[in-house]
Amino acid sequence: MRTASDWLAELVSFDTTSRNSNLALIDRVESYLAELGAECHRIESPDGTKANLHAVLGPHVDGGVVLSGHTDVVPVDGQDWSTDPFTLTERDGKLYGRGSCDMKGFIACALAKAPSFAKAALKRPVHFAFSYDEEIGCLGAPDMIRQMAGHAPRPSCVIVGEPTEMAVVTGHKGLFSVRVEVTGKEAHSSLVEDGACAVTYAVRLMNWMVEQSDALKAAAPADSPFNPPYGTLTIGQMGGGTAANILAKSAWFISLMRPAPWDDGPGLGRRLMAEAARLEAEMRQYAPEARIEVEVRSNVPPLRPEDMGEAETLARALTGDNSPRVVAYGTEGGQFQEAGFSTVICGPGSITQAHQPDEFVAISELDACMRFLDKLEQRLSA
Repeated sequence: MRTASDWLAELVSFDTTSRNSNLALIDRVESYLAELGAECHRIESPDGTKANLHAVLGPHVDGGVVLSGHTDVVPVDGQDWSTDPFTLTERDGKLYGRGSCDMKGFIACALAKAPSFAKAALKRPVHFAFSYDEEIGCLGAPDMIRQMAGHAPRPSCVIVGEPTEMAVVTGHKGLFSVRVEVTGKEAHSSLVEDGACAVTYAVRLMNWMVEQSDALKAAAPADSPFNPPYGTLTIGQMGGGTAANILAKSAWFISLMRPAPWDDGPGLGRRLMAEAARLEAEMRQYAPEARIEVEVRSNVPPLRPEDMGEAETLARALTGDNSPRVVAYGTEGGQFQEAGFSTVICGPGSITQAHQPDEFVAISELDACMRFLDKLEQRLSA
């Protein structure tokens, strides 16, 4: 039987950087699980270059458990690696390679355990849910989640195997990012009513967003478990204009919001659209062709603690971890939860290794994950 390390070596060898296709990896995994008797469903991207995979092993009954992971990885461009990022390298009890921690290590454990799941007398099934494009905004999973929610058998809970050092995480912040393009009208800077300065209006909209950031900070409860303890809104990139003495024709900026579970992220998004429309109408008094376009680049809901929901109860029983724990980064967990699935985050490796040069997962972490899955098999067979 192939070990988790064996599987990880093969998974790392597929360069599934988000800009690339993941179909070769999906082909391999789907063929393997189908040979074990799994019922497999491929959910392709709109252009057909990528795919999610949902596979079910065990009886066709409700109440199973989902093992969820994303197949894409972040780029290695510009990073100083001491090993080949796409060749798994073992050194001092650690396995180095892109995605070894985030998060092909968890997928490798699930695949290594699959033959045992297939042979066991499971009374409830195991669902494998492997997605694409998580790293660029959790873009792939929603179509798969909708398919899972609308077709039997319906699982009872989801374990998203992002790296937590096998600790149970019950909550995380969301992700809402936008790119704003402001188009005005050029004119001499002394004739401000002959044009509409795109930079000026972009700054006004950015100032409005800074005010919203302050409001998020003020809204945080005193007992917030997050670090920082409030939802955040940042403006990470901006540009525009031609010269100091010309009213700018164009400007742009990119903003990223990480709403806490108690924040109204969608509501803030609607207010942003309304403020952009108000400023656009003001610009058009001077330039009828002026416009402000807001492109939503990602909209990922937070994961809300469920107060001992089914997923949390199961994960704590399998790990023995009873400590409350939340994280600031986002995952597909909030998307599963929004679709009605009880969800927790629990997987091998440390998030401090994610996206880093010489990314690694400790072999001991894979071993701990395999013990976790052994206990899960016992639960599903009882």
